[in-house]
Amino acid sequence: MENSGFPVIGSRQAAKAPHESAIPLAGSREEPLVDIADSYLPLDEDQTAAPIADPTAVEPGRSLALADFAPPALGAGDRLVRLAYRMGLPASAIHPFRKRAKTRLTATVTPPLPGDPAAGKALRAGHFLVHGFKSPIADTAFSGPRLPPPFERMVHGFRWLRDLESGGTRAQCTQVAERILATWLKANPKPNPTPAWDVGNVGHRLLNWMIHAPLVLSGQDRGFRSRMLHTIEDTARWLDRHVAKADDRLGEVAGWCAIVATGLLMADGKPRRLYGEAGLVRALGELVSDDGGVLSRSPLCQIEAIELLVSLRACYDAIRSEPLPQIGTMLNLLVPPLLALLHGDGGLGNWQGAGAIEADRIEELVRATGVRTRPLRDARQWGYQRATAGKAVLQFDAGPPPVARHARDGCASTLAFEFSHGPDRLIVNCGGAAFAGGLIPLRLEQGLRATAAHSTLTIDDFNSTAVLINGRLGSGVSEVEVDRRTLSADGNGPGATRIEASHNGYVGRYGLTHRRILILRDDGSELRGEDLLVPAGRKGKRGTIGVALRFHLGPHIELATSADGKGVTLALPDGSLWQFRSGRDAVSVEESLWADGQGRPLATRQLVVTAKVPRSGESFSWLLKKMR
Repeated sequence: MENSGFPVIGSRQAAKAPHESAIPLAGSREEPLVDIADSYLPLDEDQTAAPIADPTAVEPGRSLALADFAPPALGAGDRLVRLAYRMGLPASAIHPFRKRAKTRLTATVTPPLPGDPAAGKALRAGHFLVHGFKSPIADTAFSGPRLPPPFERMVHGFRWLRDLESGGTRAQCTQVAERILATWLKANPKPNPTPAWDVGNVGHRLLNWMIHAPLVLSGQDRGFRSRMLHTIEDTARWLDRHVAKADDRLGEVAGWCAIVATGLLMADGKPRRLYGEAGLVRALGELVSDDGGVLSRSPLCQIEAIELLVSLRACYDAIRSEPLPQIGTMLNLLVPPLLALLHGDGGLGNWQGAGAIEADRIEELVRATGVRTRPLRDARQWGYQRATAGKAVLQFDAGPPPVARHARDGCASTLAFEFSHGPDRLIVNCGGAAFAGGLIPLRLEQGLRATAAHSTLTIDDFNSTAVLINGRLGSGVSEVEVDRRTLSADGNGPGATRIEASHNGYVGRYGLTHRRILILRDDGSELRGEDLLVPAGRKGKRGTIGVALRFHLGPHIELATSADGKGVTLALPDGSLWQFRSGRDAVSVEESLWADGQGRPLATRQLVVTAKVPRSGESFSWLLKKMR
């Protein structure tokens, strides 16, 4: 890749490289986007672009306080107990003179997170409700690998218990919970190599049994209650031995959280708790990048990690014990990157397979953490850039995709962006790959993860990173260069935030680097962009290639095209008007879809700029401007 003097974030370095200072670095250069844009703008004679000059004002980087994720300090006796338990010695060997306690729960947890009342009522009516799709409980295959991934996580992780608890009174819900639980136990009498015994699912299942124990242990059948208590103990022992075999780090964290929770709440659980706390701290230290983003780069995984820690902290509260300090430290790291992906409506952006999860759910989650902080604007390691101006919010994927071992529903979205103004989303990504199997058909899952499902540039309809099955990603983007600056203006005009990034995903096939420059004016009324294809490597540069720039639109936007075909007027639901202008090629309007927070696919449209360009490189300039 051409050396432009920018810091390079590689796919492996993105997880562990130390945080780099804000730039520009000495010797970096400014691209002439402002001059180019001014040459084909303004959009009408009365409108002139504000002068943007003097890019010497540099946005400060965010300092990180590195947390200590060493195992908790213990006395000699507790260290010996932990060592003995890790070696597999039974409780009778650790405390040979103590009478073994009866298998029982010693405390009841107050659930820290509310469920979905609609899903709870559906459960009482005999249906699982997953991402807007109702599936009869009686027709659910509780064993074998036949469930869509969202249903697997819901059914085998018993995540539906939270919804059920929110869907009625304790008396109304207990019988439903016991009936589903009995069916599941009958279908899964012992561990087997199916998704039911995936470490992540087992961790969630055991943790949910602990938190919602009154739903599964309050029935009148004493025999069932005794069987359930022994199932909890057997599951915890299985997890003790297999937690390190999780598919990814987040699944391992779920397993460790369940082990610690069981040690906290079950009688004679101290050895397990000590063992689990040491493992949890190690796993947490490897869960996130230096700026607090999980290694999968998925906001859904970010939410899951926060939910796990909030739930575990509630187990400490149940026994009036001080939680591990690393739990609070990790929550303080996890929340700011999640906030960075929120739009003006308070909902989540559509990144790495996520849908636009509503503001209410995000607010409840953040409130449960007790963390008060601001969004992280410049997450170099997690890979997302955020810029705000007036009512405008810009989100930019300026990082390589997650490596295969961390990816969940991984998407080839490098250099895609989303843009909102107030409560309205103008430019979005399709999203929803993680919800496929609900209202979004499974057959669309691969397509929703493709580069073309994101607001960025594609060459010959190839993905910038190969999209494989089971949410994994193949070869493609391995390095992303990022340069972020604050531009000050001459005179009384507004300044701007300028973000430039490039990736090498098309170098191997075409010998071209994709570089994107975005400039957001400080009043939020204008977003200028330039996409460049820059020669790199030794590939031949003869012939032509097909290029498409896609700008997926938010829902409920009315469109009108200009007479010259290079402009499109966007009428937003609030009555405001925006105009999109292409600098050199015509703009076409095509069908698209957008996944909302309930996993529902909403029909929408996309603006597409297509061209045949030489393999020697080309540039495309465009503008999105508020007219009224």
